[in-house]
Amino acid sequence: MGVKYEAVKGHEENGGEEGGGRGVITADRTATKAAMNMIGQGHRDLELGLQIPAKQEQRQPRLVSLDVFRGLTVALMILVDNAGGSFPAINHSPWNGLTLADYVMPFFLFIVGVSLSLAYKKLPCKGIATKNAVLRTLKLLVLGLVLQGGYFHRVNDLTFGVDISQMRLMGILQRIAISYFVAALCEIWLKGDSNVDSGSSLLRNYKFQWAVASMLSIVYIVLLYGIYVPDWKYQIPIHETSLSQPKTFLVKCGVRGDTGPACNAVGMIDRTIFGIQHLYRRPVYARTKQCSINSPDYGPLPPDSPSWCQAPFDPEGILSSLMAIVTCLVGLHYGHIIVHFKDHRNRILHWLIPSSSLLVLGFALDWFGMHVNKALYTFSYMCVSAGAAGVVFVAIYLMVDMWRYRRVGMLLEWMGKHALLIFVLVACNLIPILLQGFYWRQPHNNILSVFGVRT
Repeated sequence: MGVKYEAVKGHEENGGEEGGGRGVITADRTATKAAMNMIGQGHRDLELGLQIPAKQEQRQPRLVSLDVFRGLTVALMILVDNAGGSFPAINHSPWNGLTLADYVMPFFLFIVGVSLSLAYKKLPCKGIATKNAVLRTLKLLVLGLVLQGGYFHRVNDLTFGVDISQMRLMGILQRIAISYFVAALCEIWLKGDSNVDSGSSLLRNYKFQWAVASMLSIVYIVLLYGIYVPDWKYQIPIHETSLSQPKTFLVKCGVRGDTGPACNAVGMIDRTIFGIQHLYRRPVYARTKQCSINSPDYGPLPPDSPSWCQAPFDPEGILSSLMAIVTCLVGLHYGHIIVHFKDHRNRILHWLIPSSSLLVLGFALDWFGMHVNKALYTFSYMCVSAGAAGVVFVAIYLMVDMWRYRRVGMLLEWMGKHALLIFVLVACNLIPILLQGFYWRQPHNNILSVFGVRT
């Protein structure tokens, strides 16, 4: 008599708590679903080639706190995207410093790491798991290029299409894809199989993953402070006539270890590898006092503005992505605590120790001169943001999974299960396309005008 087999469902071995990162491992058939696995839809079928008899599978309740945390991060993203212009205090910091908006990206990366540790808890077939991780990464990279490379029009700009020679190559989804890929490889190939019953044994079991995190941090710091940044030029087009020549600006550098907007190694590496035409053209430092009379908001250039104010700069660049990967690896550690420790008090204790340590270390480094900077994704910024993510996760875990106040976070839980869909609709201007893309004779006569909203 034959036995029916089906794909394993990812679940937590705990008296009932499933590894709630529905979001990282389903081998979906479309790019949108693939991305939703990493930041948005939760812990579905673990289609990594592992098969077990269907009769042995038991569906376990979910770790709801992870969905709620993801939903809270999505809500935070919507808030800062829509209210940041009106309230610059919650918008991204123009350069050094930390605001509410600066927590969104590291929170997403942290959640991806937690989800991965739960999804890849048992993997007899590492080769197939690696293949699926590669495919999901490629899908998410392509989706990021389509959504954030310039293909969709901006608000109040109904032009369509994108010039590939000017296309932005990096972005939020690309950064998540890179971080997911490295963290997935670490979880598949670099974890031990020894018994874990204490904090020290937990560190020993995953010592190679911590070695990768340490190596990435050292490489980042060495390159950020050690690379020589020469003088460089850039051009901006002048639209007075079709024959107008672009205006050229010279940025004087010739320094090492500078972490200002003009002469940092992060920007130099991106300009060298990608080309300046493929970088983000509305950098946050355009809101600094040197570059905007309306600082900390965007505005006209001051009369004595420096030459670098209008230069492109990508906040999701190559070098800064190294520290984004480390944030994902920190989240991986928090997920390991869920896997190996079943008691609530043990989990909270092992979460709060690294969270508080990271916060103290990050603020201490900032005080000693390694500034907290989201655009550069400095080591101090990684420490502070990852530590804050741990504290928020603990608070949500206490409320939702330990004290069972689930009704409070029902809306956030739903948002967490549909994170990528919300991201695409809100952050990638698909809603503006629907509301402003259809008009009567003049662009301002669109659907919004019916409700008295002028655009």
